[in-house]
Formats: sequence, C-alpha cells, structure tokens
Amino acid sequence: MKKTFRRASIGFLALLLFTASAFAQSVCLPAPRLLTTMPMGAQVGATLEVVVTGQHLEEAKDLHFSHPGITAKPKLDAKGKPEVNKYIVTVAKDVPAGVHEARLMTRLGATTSRAFSVGSLTDVTRTKANTTIETAMELKVNFICNAVMTKRAADYYSFEAVKGQRLAVDCAARGIDSKLNPVVIIADSAGSDLLVERLGGALDFTAPADGKYFIKVHDLTYQGGAYFFYRLALTEAPAEGPIVRLPSTRNVNSFSWSPVDDPKVARATEVEPNNKHAAAQKISLPCDISGGFFPAADVDTFEFNAKKGEVWWVEVGSERMGLPTDPFVLVQRVEKDGDKEKLTDVAELNDIPSAIKPSSNGYSYDGPAYTSGSADVLGKFEAKADGVYRLQLRDLFGGTRKDPKNVYRLIVRKAAPDYAVVAWSLHMNLRNGDRAALSKPMSLRGGATMALEVAVIRKDGFTGPIELGMEGLPKGVSAGGLRIPAGKLRGIMLVTAEENAPRGVSSATMFGVAQIDGKTVRRPCQLASMTWPVKDAKQEIPKPRLLADVPVSVGGSAKAPLTIAPAERKVWEVAAGGKLTIPLKHTRREDFSGSAISLKTFGDGFDRTKAFEATLTGTRSEAVLDLAALKTPPGDYLIAFYGSAVAKHPTTPGAKKTIDIVDIIITEPIPIRVKPAEKK
Repeated sequence: MKKTFRRASIGFLALLLFTASAFAQSVCLPAPRLLTTMPMGAQVGATLEVVVTGQHLEEAKDLHFSHPGITAKPKLDAKGKPEVNKYIVTVAKDVPAGVHEARLMTRLGATTSRAFSVGSLTDVTRTKANTTIETAMELKVNFICNAVMTKRAADYYSFEAVKGQRLAVDCAARGIDSKLNPVVIIADSAGSDLLVERLGGALDFTAPADGKYFIKVHDLTYQGGAYFFYRLALTEAPAEGPIVRLPSTRNVNSFSWSPVDDPKVARATEVEPNNKHAAAQKISLPCDISGGFFPAADVDTFEFNAKKGEVWWVEVGSERMGLPTDPFVLVQRVEKDGDKEKLTDVAELNDIPSAIKPSSNGYSYDGPAYTSGSADVLGKFEAKADGVYRLQLRDLFGGTRKDPKNVYRLIVRKAAPDYAVVAWSLHMNLRNGDRAALSKPMSLRGGATMALEVAVIRKDGFTGPIELGMEGLPKGVSAGGLRIPAGKLRGIMLVTAEENAPRGVSSATMFGVAQIDGKTVRRPCQLASMTWPVKDAKQEIPKPRLLADVPVSVGGSAKAPLTIAPAERKVWEVAAGGKLTIPLKHTRREDFSGSAISLKTFGDGFDRTKAFEATLTGTRSEAVLDLAALKTPPGDYLIAFYGSAVAKHPTTPGAKKTIDIVDIIITEPIPIRVKPAEKK
C-alpha cells in the first residue's frame, strides 16, 4: 500500500529545509480540534445540553470555556455513564454577553476553540426540517434560533408583527466561526420578498400591516451541512437609532486598535455637511472625533491651525472594528490669494502595513496565513509653516455604499510612542504545492517545544526592543521569548513541555515589555488561530481570528518523536569574538529517515549562523557558534536551533508506525551571555 505523507509541527520552523518531505500532504501532527457545538450559545443563567463534534477527540472528558462562569459536566445516561460528546452546560448569571471560547480536553491536550455566544435572548434549537412555507418554524420576537443550514434549500421561519412595529432580523454565522455566507430575506404572507440582505448585515424591518411574515435563510451558493451553522435572532428594535448586532469574533488585525483616551481631549462628533472645503468642520488639535462614511461617496473635511515644525500623528479606526471599509486621509495646507485658495498636499495616509509579509495566496506558502496589517490609517504629518490646514477623510470603498453602520474614529495626537503585539502558531512555508493552513492548538506533547510567531505594530515612532513573556502555564511547561530587537517587527515565543509533564490546561497570559520614555510599558499579546483547518486553499479561503484567551495544555500521554536540548540547562557564556560550543543531547522516540538533521539558528545576534548537521541515530551532537564571524556584541541573548526530519508515526494509539511524517524539531530556549573580549 502506498504510504501517506504527513508533516508534523513539533516546534519552530522558518525557512524549512526539506528533502524527502517534499511530497507531504499535511502540515502537522494529529491535533485535537473542536469543530461544532449544538447549540452555539446560550442565554445568561441557562442550563442546557450541548453536543460536540471534532477530530482526534480520544479520551475527551472535559468541556472547558474561556470564562469561568460557564461550566460543563458530562451528560449521564440511564445507567449513570457519560454519553459520548454530550455535556450539560450552565451559564452563570454574571457571565457577560458576547463570544466566549469552548474547547475540549483530550488525550492530546486541549482542542482548538469554537465560538460560544452568550446573550439575553431566549435560545431555541430547530429540531425538524423547515424548507417550505408550509413547514416554516415559528420564531417569537426576542428569541434566537440555533440551526444548521439545509443544503440546496432555504430554511423558513414565520413570525407575527403589527403595523408600524420595528423589528431586527440578524443572522450570526461568520462571526461565530460558521462557514455559512447567509442570505436573509423577509417575505410577506404569500412568500414574496420584501427585504434582502446578502452581505452579512442585519435587516431593519417595519411591518407595513398586521399579519404573518416569513424569514428565509440560505447560503449564498446554497451550501449546507454541519459546518454551516447559524444563530437567527428576531428582536424588537427601538423606534429610532441603530440596530444592535449580535456579538462577533474579532479579526486578527483588530489587535492594534487599542486607543487610549486622553482626559485632556474631549470626544467630539463629526457634523454634516462637511464634504466640501467651504463647509469644512472647524476643529483644534489634538482631537478625537467619531463619524461615519455616510451617505455614499462621503468625504469628511476638518480644518485646523498648526504651527511650523509641529508633528501630528493620525490614527483612524474603522476596518479594525470589523467594518468593510478602507479609510484614506489627505492633509493639505491652505493658502489664500484674495478670494482664491491654494491647496498644497502635505501627507497622504493609507493602509497600515503588516509587520510580517503575509502569504500571497491565503495559506502558508511564502509567509504566514495571517496578516497584522489593516486598511485603517496610522501615520504622521509635519506642518511646514504656520497656517491653516485641512484633513479630508474618506472610505475608498464608499463610492456607492449607503450604510450608516460604516463608522470611524479619528484621533490626531502628539507622538505617544507605544506598540501592540499579536501571536500565532508558526505554519510551514512551503513551495511544493502544499496548500494547507491548519489550526494548531497549543496542545503540547511531552518533550516538545512549540513556537509562536509574534508580530508588532509600532506606534508614533517607537523603535525600542520588546521582551516577550508568558505567565500562568500548566505544571511542567515553561516559556521563553526571543525578543523583538530594536526597530524590528517580529519575535518568537517558545513554549516547552517537559518529557513527563502531567496532563493539564490553563489560560495563560502572554505579553510584551518595553522601556518607553524611561517607563516600563507592558502590553498584552493576543493569540490568533485558524477558524477551520483548511487542507486546500484552492477550495476554501483560510479565515483566522483572535481568541478570547491564550489556552496552553499538555495531553500527558503522547510524546514528541524527537527532542533536542542543550546538555545542560544554564546560561552559556562566551567572550565577544570567541567560539562557543554547545553540546546537544537527543531523545529519539520514533524511527527517522536518514541519519542527520540540518539545524539552523534563530535569535537576535545569532541568526546568521551557518546550518549544521545533528544526528538522527545517536544521542549527542554539538553546535559551534563563531562570534567573530557573527560580530555579536556583548549582552544577553536567547536562541534556539530548528530543522525538520522525516519519521514514522502511528495515526492512533497502538497502531503500527506506517505513516511517514515530517517533524519540525526545535530546541528549548538557550540563554547565552556574551562578555566583553579580554584586553590583550
């Protein structure tokens, strides 16, 4: 029988060195994944049954949530034995409304997360087919229905309304991890369409007469099945004002939208009409203004005075709020010659670039399948002379849009140096046709080190180094951050489980620490993950998101196929310009193809070290670092060695080792102290 090839991610990979692995079809070891929960949420204070499905759920016993107020216990059958994949979940009355994380603890550790919504509406679950008007399910006002989309059909719901009653119909799908692209229609009693929403928005409906109405829901391309779940809400809306949407998960790039309110700057609101220069809204700097890209082709113009040499930083939040917008800022100097105005461009401010070049095709090919960049604005301008200036703000996508929900927040401030950090599990960067972008939970095998890639968005000119840390880890787990050097935008966090680390899971805290203007500034580092494991990005576009917490777990049974570690755990010292030899010990638990693995070095000051070979059959090797060639200055450093090798691994416990895999091996963090060279 032909062997199937797999790639296993046991640790850090960058610039993958691959030989026999070139034809692999999967990019990581078997990982536990929670795929669905039914229902997908609950009302505050409720107790309900939740059914789960997933991959590699062997020995799954505990269902955990990111908020401690949501608890679960296995559902017992008539004989008092747990029913498979069924749990009784209780939501405490003090649990905040919003999206929380659900995950299972399995033999391999904690699964990936699945969104679990908590709110004030009464939850119901559809239990039978409703694909015609005759079989429409009745949905009461201020109720929310959990359902799975029927393939090649529309799901029908009926409701009663009185003339003039304003109702909102909202369908949560993409925002709760579903693959559904919902089309939602409100129809009259005969089934004729009255309102249609195809872009994921909510329907704002005022009943034209007393009577029965219908809601029709279908996928944009009429797909369906277990992964196309949704929560359909029918709510009473206020007579005036915006519709309140159902809670949603956050896009990865929203990590950098963390404005700090300045008590000295009053919050203001955009005042229309201000589209034309003659109607520019007068403001003073600094400012903090809320506004909207409405109506279509809206251009908001603000006028202010500035003095020569003043430098102002401009930040706009809109796309990072989860809106389909692309803000653009133009700053111009205004000079008058009689009744005429001369406008001179001072600055054009557009997208925030990604800290790390993301994949060019949505999966891990030439970069991560994540982006830390945004269509929002973060930039500066300098006044070249005393005088009047105008700032114009528009949505580059807003030429024909007429949606008042597309709002923004404009902040203009003096430099306030700061930073924001986000992390994700490293994915393989392959050039051999592999199109997978898989979710990789921090479910550690004994003896394994897992690497998280950390990206930073630097604000208002901050260029200093950033130390990375992690706290609240399970027993037997440690973490070390390879710092983000001054001026750089990328770092690495290494999380290591001891060989005999016991089974455990915790919600850890990851963070960055930097010195800014003589003060220690600590910022949280949020974790991003793939919503779904995508094996072929030609068929499905990967969709990552931020998690509500940082789950770290150890399965307690499975071991890493190979562990390479320094022979001693200590700070390795060397004089500047000298050579440092680090003995490495190998613990091999599986059979490998070939006799050696090529290792490279990661870490500021040492990442130009030439690749070297380490044994795959023996128990010892060594790394030699030539500081004269590297020109590494005195200081304290943290490095790691990494590479890949082909091994055999059983797909399930007790199975024969017939599956070829590629292990990504990384050592635990190795601290190095470079001392000043001795004077001759």
